[in-house]
Amino acid sequence: MASTPSPDAAGERIAKYLARAGVCSRRDAERLIAEGRIKLNGKVLETPAMMVTEADDIRVDNRPVHAKEPTRLWRYHKPAGLVTTHRDPQGRPTVFERLPQDLPRVISVGRLDLNSEGLLLLTNDGALARRLELPSNGWLRRYRARAFGRITQEELDGLAKGVTIEGVRYGPIDAKLERGQAANAWITVSISEGKNREVRRVLEAFGLKVNRLIRVAYGPFQLGALNPGAVDEIPGKVLREQLGSKSKP
Repeated sequence: MASTPSPDAAGERIAKYLARAGVCSRRDAERLIAEGRIKLNGKVLETPAMMVTEADDIRVDNRPVHAKEPTRLWRYHKPAGLVTTHRDPQGRPTVFERLPQDLPRVISVGRLDLNSEGLLLLTNDGALARRLELPSNGWLRRYRARAFGRITQEELDGLAKGVTIEGVRYGPIDAKLERGQAANAWITVSISEGKNREVRRVLEAFGLKVNRLIRVAYGPFQLGALNPGAVDEIPGKVLREQLGSKSKP
């Protein structure tokens, strides 16, 4: 067994290594270390500053971490009522508990909150997940929102330059009123930042109560006719065409 390397040893930081291996994001790696869930060469790891190589024995929850596999990406139709986390302290059902057993360990590209549904991208490459989440990629997240209340297209057009709500600045938002039915309205919303609960908070600022929120697209990838709970792998050729250099770690 390899001896524990020093923080100055050759290799790469443990958080980056785990992200490349598709175990988790770099941020989540630091949390796992703090929780004592990562072992390096038989010892509980105590610092994220450690440098590692493929020669080291790295385990998460006592499961060995293997070398990075080819980058893969899946579409998943997340149903409402699931949280997008590997472990929920409140004991609520999670996305990852409901995935097919034959799926390798994956992480999500961004999140959908408990009551939101629709397209969630999954990947075995933590570095790719991080890159696809960055607003600088310019990828739009498109949603369909059903909201209780009344609003006009003219009001929604005011979001095109961005808006500040309770001290939080949201970037340009493209919002189109599809139709109003009785007390509810359907609105298509496209955003590029994806801040926490952004769509809900922006529409609530207009006095609307969002009672259904469906993500229908993330960049070039569409929800389409994918059934709730279903997973569909994006072919490698399509992935390379759509992502280009973004798919390279």
